[in-house]
Amino acid sequence: MVSNDVAVLAPGESCDALLLTPKARVIAVLRVLRRAADDFLLLTEPELGEAVRAELLRFRFAARAEIELEEHRSYVLFGSGVEGSDGRAIPNPDYGVPALEILDGDVPEGATELSGDALEELRIRAGTPRFGREIDERVLPAEAGLDERAVSFTKGCYPGQEPVARLHYRGHANRGLRRLVIEGGDLPAPDVAIVHAGKEVGRVTSAVRAAEGILALGYVRSEVPADADLAVGSARARQLHFASARP
Repeated sequence: MVSNDVAVLAPGESCDALLLTPKARVIAVLRVLRRAADDFLLLTEPELGEAVRAELLRFRFAARAEIELEEHRSYVLFGSGVEGSDGRAIPNPDYGVPALEILDGDVPEGATELSGDALEELRIRAGTPRFGREIDERVLPAEAGLDERAVSFTKGCYPGQEPVARLHYRGHANRGLRRLVIEGGDLPAPDVAIVHAGKEVGRVTSAVRAAEGILALGYVRSEVPADADLAVGSARARQLHFASARP
């Protein structure tokens, strides 16, 4: 049912995966933790838990599997030397720096809490798409770079596999997620147009204030050069070199 080969995970290991429609539209982005040989925990956004459960139940057929919701409180721990997974501490590459997501654990004494804007800046710098911002029913996995981290091209069938594989082997995405630095003082609204040479070539999806200006993520058509002069509203914008934070 999911896009990555979770069967090869050993207990305590995790990977990213997607739950897709037959047309390869994203239902949910998952982080799959194998807790035991017959026990998988699928971590996703809180508002998507019931949708994931319902989709899996709909296709369960006669399989001997229990699919239930679990609620967890978690926090992300940043720091050098942070690595590994013990079933409660799961590697989290979303922010481009060493981090673990700690399930149902106490925050270490003396830890400093980051602000929401600081977390958002880390996410945008890492180029990590977020559901409801970069990921919605308009977006294909390859456009968001999700095929690089959440798709196996050697595992068996899953819903949406054919269009994902066809785009990977026979074509290319018409647009891609890029990082931008925007001049000006006002944060752009989601979906505001990105313009190049007088033509609309994309849209902004997320933005946050940073040292160099307004740091943003947005979809830009693939034919737009990396050094192109862009405009977002009345403000000038330039693209930052995009490098995946993941191996």
